Amino acid sequence: MPATAAVAPATSASSERAGPQWLGVPRVAGRLGPADMGLVINTADPYSVAVGEYYIERRGLRPEQVLRVELPVRGVLTQEEFQGLEQQVQSRFGAQTQALALAWTAPYAVQCQSITGVLALGFDPDFCRHTCGRSRLSPYFNSPSSRPWRDHQLRPSMLLAGRSIEQGKRLIDRGVSADARLGRRWSGPANVLFLSTGDSARNVRHTLFPPAGPVRALGIEVFVEQADRPRDVDRLLMLQTGVARLSGLEALSWVDGGLADHLTSFGGLLDKVDGQSTALEWLDSGATASYGTVSEPCNHLQKFPHPQVLLLHYAQGSTAIEAYWKSVAWPLQGVFVGEPLAAPFARGDALATPLLALRRRP
Repeated sequence: MPATAAVAPATSASSERAGPQWLGVPRVAGRLGPADMGLVINTADPYSVAVGEYYIERRGLRPEQVLRVELPVRGVLTQEEFQGLEQQVQSRFGAQTQALALAWTAPYAVQCQSITGVLALGFDPDFCRHTCGRSRLSPYFNSPSSRPWRDHQLRPSMLLAGRSIEQGKRLIDRGVSADARLGRRWSGPANVLFLSTGDSARNVRHTLFPPAGPVRALGIEVFVEQADRPRDVDRLLMLQTGVARLSGLEALSWVDGGLADHLTSFGGLLDKVDGQSTALEWLDSGATASYGTVSEPCNHLQKFPHPQVLLLHYAQGSTAIEAYWKSVAWPLQGVFVGEPLAAPFARGDALATPLLALRRRP
């Protein structure tokens, strides 16, 4: 992974001495629900048909929320193939549809750009000449909105991905089971693990890690550790690291709704069986959502999930698709995978989460 200049935000001498600090994120009122989703099924793909029908059943989607298309069952689409899909999505889904679930593992890219990125932000025909450059800024980044289509004219999407139909169904089950299970007095704390690794090019995100320690207001405990592989952790809610190849995932014990990703170049090439680890390995281990890039991004922090933005939006009760999408400023190269509606911190009143206590003092 080539390094880039000045990828980390500027810090003052006083903030360096103070060490890691919590950032403030906007309060979010409400979250996406099943009625806000559109589901796209590829009729040419038996996995897509089976997993899509299962998602309809588990999330109670209505017929008008489902679009059936015929797409090539391969990793990368041409621009022309994508345009056909885009036209059908635009024709099928109206103002009620705020986000999309794509019931497949492939296709995951359109040329050098992720299929989730281009469905939201549009295809950039010039970008593939220099994929290490700046890509389109997402107006949804760290947004307080729970209505992305209404407020930003953008539909975030996520692949219901898995290596088999059975794994895809188990992913959906984890997402459904996660809802409203955490952040309550009776639920017990969940653990969040941030790993600072010896891979200097992939470890740039460590500058964004929050302070370690319990956050009782959210029902979580944060661990920040120096290690290239995770230790045995139970009740794991979130894990972020920076390595090319993952190891030690069998030691992890996830809560339903867990989020995990690793900063590397090709974590979004979901059909690759050699080379760098992909986001599917996180789902295999029991996580419920993940993220990876489909072309060489260089190590721009803006192209990967921001640790604190991801965690704090999720802990407010946002869904996995909302929290993950809001954590990436430049998502054009990144593919989002998982069960989009998983919301372990869901409440009737999203404002009940006391995030003001985590804001940085002036």
